[in-house]
Amino acid sequence: MATTVARLRAALSEADFPADREELVRCAERLDADAATLRELKGIPPETYANLAEVERAVSFASPEYDRERAERRRAHDKPGLSERAKDVEEHPIVEELGENRGS
Repeated sequence: MATTVARLRAALSEADFPADREELVRCAERLDADAATLRELKGIPPETYANLAEVERAVSFASPEYDRERAERRRAHDKPGLSERAKDVEEHPIVEELGENRGS
């Protein structure tokens, strides 16, 4: 799981910018950042970041959705080419009328 903006900001609240990746990771470790935030910081490109906004652009953030909302969206998707195993498919009109589908 990725981190959140709030956790990243808390982990880097005492960071002095400009800072490189290693300095940002050390700062987050000093402030006892969670494992997901540390993993994301360790995964950013080894550059010098001028401010927190640049760090935020380099980090992957968790989606704020709940599992139930994601599952509902998967069931109701309408994008062609995606797996439809979880999508509710309406019954074919022939089956509705005749009670069976005769191979058409």
